[in-house]
Order: sequence, then C-alpha cells, then structure tokens
Amino acid sequence: MNLHSLAKSEEETPENPPYARSEEEEEGERFKEILEEPIPVLALRNTVLYPGVIMPISVGREASLKLVRDASNHNKILGVISQRDQKADSPDSDDLYEVGTLARIMKMLTMPDNSKSIIIQGMERFKVKEFTQTDPYFKALVEIMDETEKFDSDVEEHALIRTIKESSIEIVNLSPNISSEAIEAIENIESLTYLIYFIASNLQVVVTDKQELLETSDVGDRARLLVKHLNKELEVLKLSDDLRTRMKSDVNQQQREFLLRQQMKVIQDELGEGTESNDHDALKERAKEKNMPEHVMKVFEKEMKKLDRTNSALPDYAVTRNYVDWILDLPWTEYTEDKLDISNAEVVLDEDHHGLEKVKQRILEYLAVLKLKGDMKAPILCFYGPPGVGKTSLGKSIARAIGRKFVRMSLGGVHDEAEIRGHRRTYIGALPGRILQGLKKAGSANPVFMLDEIDKVGDRHRGDPSSALLEVLDPEQNIAFNDHYIELDYDLSKVLFIATANSLHTIPAPLRDRMEVINITGYTQDEKLAIAKGYLVPRQIERNGLNEDQFSIDDPALNYIIDAFTRESGVRNLERTIGSVIRGVAKKVATDEVESSAVQKDDIEEYLGARQYFNEVAERTEVPGVATGLAWTPTGGDILFVEASVSKGNGKLILTGSLGDVMKESAKAALSYVRARAEELEIPENAFKYYDIHVHVPAGAVSKDGPSAGIALLSALVSIYSQRKVHHNLAMTGEITLRGLVLPVGGIKEKVLAAKRAGIKHVLLPEKNEKDIKDIKSNMLEGMEISYVRRMSQVLDMTLTDQQIQDPSELFSTPVPTNGVTASTAST
Repeated sequence: MNLHSLAKSEEETPENPPYARSEEEEEGERFKEILEEPIPVLALRNTVLYPGVIMPISVGREASLKLVRDASNHNKILGVISQRDQKADSPDSDDLYEVGTLARIMKMLTMPDNSKSIIIQGMERFKVKEFTQTDPYFKALVEIMDETEKFDSDVEEHALIRTIKESSIEIVNLSPNISSEAIEAIENIESLTYLIYFIASNLQVVVTDKQELLETSDVGDRARLLVKHLNKELEVLKLSDDLRTRMKSDVNQQQREFLLRQQMKVIQDELGEGTESNDHDALKERAKEKNMPEHVMKVFEKEMKKLDRTNSALPDYAVTRNYVDWILDLPWTEYTEDKLDISNAEVVLDEDHHGLEKVKQRILEYLAVLKLKGDMKAPILCFYGPPGVGKTSLGKSIARAIGRKFVRMSLGGVHDEAEIRGHRRTYIGALPGRILQGLKKAGSANPVFMLDEIDKVGDRHRGDPSSALLEVLDPEQNIAFNDHYIELDYDLSKVLFIATANSLHTIPAPLRDRMEVINITGYTQDEKLAIAKGYLVPRQIERNGLNEDQFSIDDPALNYIIDAFTRESGVRNLERTIGSVIRGVAKKVATDEVESSAVQKDDIEEYLGARQYFNEVAERTEVPGVATGLAWTPTGGDILFVEASVSKGNGKLILTGSLGDVMKESAKAALSYVRARAEELEIPENAFKYYDIHVHVPAGAVSKDGPSAGIALLSALVSIYSQRKVHHNLAMTGEITLRGLVLPVGGIKEKVLAAKRAGIKHVLLPEKNEKDIKDIKSNMLEGMEISYVRRMSQVLDMTLTDQQIQDPSELFSTPVPTNGVTASTAST
C-alpha cells in the first residue's frame, strides 16, 4: 500500500478535504449539459482514477497532449478510463474498460524536461455508451452511474468503516516509509464511499482489481472487496517485517566483523605488516602522472576514498580495485603523433598493396586535410568487397603509413551488446566492452581500429550489437562514448575506425549510413600476377625457410597457377597454392635432392597435381539451348550456364537448379515473351502445346536468385525452340520485362572480371550499365568487346547464330496419338 499521498499539509483538514465535491444539484445540472455531447476520453496505462481523488498524471502521447489542450481550452472536463493492456502505446476502443471516471483538469504543468503533467480531480463514475471518435483521440457518449447502498442495518455500515480504518492504520504502522500523519487523515474521513475511494487509490494492487472496485455499484459490496485486498496487503507487510527483523541480526554480525578487521588492519600497520596503504599510495602516484580529464579524476578520487574505507577481505574491495585499475590503464589523453609526410605515406601504401588506388587516395586525402587543418574528426571507412582482396591487411598498412597503433576487433559471430558496451559492475566478473579493451591494448587514444567482418554481427535476445555500434561509429556522438562498466564519457573522435564487410545487405541501414563505403573489387589476371611476384612469392619463401637463391618461379608458371588452380576474386587461395609449390621445393632442398629450383610451367603439376579448372564455355555451348550468364556472389563474380531442353508433354515449364523466386519469375517472363513472339521468331505453335520445356542451371546444390540472368534465360529458351546455337564466346547479364526491355543490374565490375577470367571475348550488358564500365581500368578490358542492349530483340540478334541445327517445324511436329495417348516417337 502506497500512502505517501495521505500525508497532507495542515491546510487539508477535514473541514476542507482535498477530495470534497461541489453541491450535487449545481453539479448535476452542469453534467447534464456537458454529457449531452461526446466528451474527450483519456486512456490511463497503469492506474485507476476514483471520484473525489486528486491525481497528477504525466502526459506523453501526442494524442493525449492534444486531448488535454482541447479540454483545457473548453470546459476542462474529460473522461478517464484505464487500459486493459498497459503495454499498448496506441490502444483502440476495445483496449479500454467500459467504466471510467469523469474528471476536471485542475492544473496543467510543464516539467523541467519539457514534458507535460496535469492535475485532475475525479468527479463521477460513468459508463461508455458509444465511442464517437478515435482519432486523434477518443471521444465518447457516456452516462453517469448511480451509487447504491444496501446494508442490513446501520451497524453493518459502521462496522465496515471501522474495519477499513483499522486495517489501513495497521498498514501505515507496518510501513516504515509512510508518515504517521496519514493516520490522522484516515480517521477524519466519515463517508464510507469516499473512504473506500481514498484508500483504494493508494492501495498497491493490480489495475484489474482497482477497476473491479470502480465498477462495483453497491457500496457495501465495494467495501467488502476492499477489506479483502487490505487483509492481503497486511499479510505481506507482516511477512516483510519478520524478514527485516531476521536480517537486522545478520547485519549487526557483519558490522562487528568489519570493526574487528579494521582494528586488525591498524595493528598490522603499526607492526609494519600492512601493505594496502602502500599499494593505494602507488595508485594515487600513477594518477598524478597520468593526465586524466577532470571528470575522470573526480571519479578516481571518489573510488579511492571508498577503497581506503573498504576491508581488502570483502568482495566489494576487489570490484572497486579492478575498476580503479581500468581507469588508470585506459589512455585518456595519450596520443601518438601522426606522420603527416604524404609522400612517405604513399610509398608505404604502395609497398604493402598493389592497386587499390581509390582506397589509397582516400587515406592520402585524410592526411592532407589533417596536415592543413591540424585537427579533424576521423572518418569512418568501410572496405567492402569479396574475401582475399586485402581489406584487413590494408588497415595495418594505413596504421604504418600514418604512424599510429593498430588494433583489430573481429565482429564475426558477436551476438551480445555487452561485447561492445561492456557489463555493468553489478555483475560478477564484469569487464569493459571490446572497444575500450582494444584502446587499453593499443595504449593510445588515436589508433587505427579495425572492425573486421561488420556484416556478420548477430542479433539475439541479449541486445543488438549493431545498434550499440551506432554510437561508436557516429562522428557526432562518439566524442562522448559511454561504456556500461566504466560509466565515464570517453572520446573516440580521434580513433580512425575502419570496418570491413563482404556484403552490404546484412548491415543495418542506420549503421551503413554512418560509414563511408569504399568498394574493393576483385583482381584481374594481370593484377594477380603482379601481386604474386611482388608480395605472395617473397612472403611464402620466407615462411617456408628458403631464400631467394634457392627458389624462383617464372611468369608463365604463375599464370598457369592463377588460371588452372585458382578461380577467385582475391588472392588468398592463390597464396596457399604458391605455398604448396614452395613447400614441395623446400622438401627437396631439405633432403639434399637439389640445392635450388627454378620452377617453370611444366613443373607445376608435379607439385599441385592435375589441373583443376578448365575453360569449358565453348564445350558447353556447342548445342542449342545453352547460354552463358554472369552472376554476382559475395566472393566476387562468376559465370553460370543456363541449359534448356524440350520433351513431349503438354507445355509445362520445369525449373531446377536451386533457383530462387525472383529467378523463377524471370524464367516465366522470358517464356511469356517467347510465346508472344513465336511467329516472329519462327517457332511452331506445337512447341508450346505438345512439348514441355525444362530449364536447368548447373551447380544445383548452390542457391541462385536475382533478376540478372533474365537475358541468359531468354537466349537459352529461344535457342532451344529455334535450334540456333548461342555464340560460345559470349556472356551476358540483364533483367528483362514483358514489354521487351532490358533493365540494368548490379555487380558489373565483378561480372566483367569473371568473364575475363573464363576467357569470354564478348560481354552483353544493359544500356544503362554503361556508366559502370567507366570505373574499370581500360587495361582490364583488353581483348574484350562490350556491347550494350536496350531491348530484348537486340539481345537475340547478338546472341544467336544464323544457322539452324535442325528445322524447328520437324522437331516440334504434332505427336501422333496412339490409343488416346500422345506418341513418344517424335523426332528429337
């Protein structure tokens, strides 16, 4: 029972009680006029208003604010009804009880945080007849509910009054936080009705029980129901009082042990055996040497005072000591000096990585601005691209180029928000989050901080780590990052955050918006050769215990490894394969079989076995019905084959190869286009009536989806129906429409590079993707022809050969029925 509001000032005497009503006749006439029209209805979340009770209410919802303003400007009368579901932010009429209380707005207040509060006084109970408005707030036609009093005698009414008062006074006496003045306020109420409402409004029971009291029309039944709730509250308070008495003796014992330990500490210090004071002095000396911000120093001094007063044998001592150590270990104002030699930084970046011009240019721009301005907020960069292109190692090169410490934090599989923000000190074994742990490890407040695999952050019931990263990666907010363990503002604005991701689709949009995304695409054959010669081979020679005099490999051999043993966007697998060759040579050197080896192309299969990848485009497209498409994957671009075949049936379309919904729809759209233009394409009508078409995309265990295979599906269908082969050196990508248009698609650079790796000479792209080709260096496109199409008719002109392998009218001849069943001997 919460009776704080019962302890009133002396002005609120029984002669002038805060819950006194106006004259009934005068009020009755006013109510009749007011209740003839719909009144505004305010929904309460977690309490019930009773007649005669004054109650402050905090108004937060926009609709409620408008209701209160309109009612204040009118007659200050409104209806108050409690919600059935307290959690509903936007309740509808079904979420409200039918019985409420008519109330008058006594005062409207603006709180220090600019929120609104009103003070209202309950007047009469009412019942909703009909809701006439729900937006922007509720309005309803209501009728006043009559009070009934059915007592066997006056003695019963007086007995109920006495029982309620005695129980309430006993509750006040058992509650240590309620003033004894509340007893006087209870004793001065003579009316049973208002005594019930007054006590019920301050009783700690659930809303459904309070609502039951309000809806009970008979005063006697209402009083008996209140007595039931008061008895339950008394039982709880008596049990709590018993527990407090037991705990008091335990606390006294703890105080006694504490005093004894303090005396022991004094004795040890006198004997020279105490070490805590010396330890604390050392902590304070460290704090003096460390240039901590003022707000951090205040907290440190406060914690040290607590440490001095706490016995080292208590668990609280270890918690406080650990916290003090973390404050001293964090680099609050320790910064490394940036090397602002832009020319030198360019040399360092070129030494470590081949290509990646766009990334290097962005870092050099950052250094140039830092050199001219002297200070700036560090950018939040996100390197996005397939695995193995050097995203993570690029962060180390950037740190070396600008002379900063480097910290890497892997976000793959992180599912707990506390990994970022830390645990509160109330938990056993609590620690700061990995952001502050990384800064402690770096020993600098301005390191290069690599957030690796940011696209693989998980979302679980323990909180969303990606949401916790919003503050970390926002230059406007991270100046005052707050970790749950440290609970002190930490300035992250000088940290150069670099995130890496293989896919942008799994990064939440608010987080992606805070980062400057730099796309790092896959490497061409020439770039891989340059990287292998300049970086991979020397590194693998050193790691495998050889030197440059003992091992060498020529360019044709490296090209053969790239083409025949690795098909990837990056160079990670290429480095492993080169390592396998070098280890084979190292074995021969270790067994004195050879002193050195110069590996050539013919020697590669000796170390790596048979060739793994072949150029099979020409072989696949030797028959009609096969087209070469281009696909984007998280690991870079790739080619895919679309195969179509026909068999006798009734015109069904069969799709296989783990195709997604979008790709299936593209196939259906392509078939509809072909059927609509069958005459123009010289395809017999029998092909659609008596033959099933089966479309299959190999590598059936790999899921495939997206609209970009649209023109490849179209080419395969027209090829099989018209018996004209698709050019074997041609690959294509583009989305199709039923109107015959070719729409642009994404991942153009990755797809074009995949075509070049596969030996494709001619690539067909949508016309609106021409702008994407400008981002590809001209030397990457050497030996390739790029054509652009706008309509599907252009696609067929470019993709299909003129010669027919077989006459379609013969292939799709009408089957001869045999005993009512379609014949199965038609020519194929």
